[in-house]
Amino acid sequence: MLTRLARPARAALLALAALATTSALLVAPPAQAAGPAYVALGDSYSSGTGTRSYIADGTSCQRSTYAYPSLVAAARGYALNFRACSGAKIADVTSTQLGALSATTRYVTLSVGGNDADFTGVLTECATPWWAGDCDGAIDTAQAFIRTTLPGRLTTLYSSIRSRASSAKVVVVGYPRIFQGEDCNALTWFSPAEETRLNQTADLLNSKLAAAASARGFAFANPTSRFVGHAVCDSPEWLNGLSNPISESYHPNRPGHSSGYAPLVSPLLTGASARTTPTSYGARVPAAQIAASQRRYAAADSRIEPETFRVPDLTTRAARVAARRAGIDIDRWLARH
Repeated sequence: MLTRLARPARAALLALAALATTSALLVAPPAQAAGPAYVALGDSYSSGTGTRSYIADGTSCQRSTYAYPSLVAAARGYALNFRACSGAKIADVTSTQLGALSATTRYVTLSVGGNDADFTGVLTECATPWWAGDCDGAIDTAQAFIRTTLPGRLTTLYSSIRSRASSAKVVVVGYPRIFQGEDCNALTWFSPAEETRLNQTADLLNSKLAAAASARGFAFANPTSRFVGHAVCDSPEWLNGLSNPISESYHPNRPGHSSGYAPLVSPLLTGASARTTPTSYGARVPAAQIAASQRRYAAADSRIEPETFRVPDLTTRAARVAARRAGIDIDRWLARH
């Protein structure tokens, strides 16, 4: 009697269990499917240096969930491989970042070239008073490199990107003009003429990036006009001036990425604008998730040396020698400034 009753009971329990499982599947949210593969390559202008919030991926790359690649990926539902790293030059992109590309990569963004031209070093030289440095010489050297050497390196790099990601949409991202003709920061002495020449150098760099991108069939995102009215010392600034910590200096801040770069890059990359609401992105693409995906590259990323602006030190012997040569009483000059 007990055996005959157990079989129907067992069947009923199995039926109930099946029904419960089916109901759970109907009401539970489906697991999020991986979106199209998006690889962000490049330097600090893509990694997010300047946003003051970086993922803990075991590197000094300063990757941020507030950087435009994170914002675009979150808004569009892309699967982001965030390889951009502060300090990266073309050789670094080639050796440490291109391995992330494959035939399945759908989207690629890239900013690189500024470090190859030593733009940070040029800024450091030009931040000194006229008598303490050679701003024009540093600019001349950078411009000569941009005109003669950089185009060939870009051509080689872009060819490598296309060979690895043959069907990807690729957007090359340029650099904004940093200055607006005024230096409101203490401890730096950019003259209006020097700021004009530095902006012209950014324009020259963008022209070479755009030409190389067009030759390869890549799109080019030129941020020049978008950042007008938002340079260093503008209100509001989308580019940091001299900052603490020093690594934040002369890089796009959070509005620079959310209101400057993301709306510029997204239409070129995807054909649709990204809605930029920075407070929502950390929840949609958690920093821990991005960090975990990049830790396996930490050993390779450690070979990239960050490029950091240096505050002029006018207390050195070299500065005193330069002051005497220019007929400057450095102690009085420092007291006035």
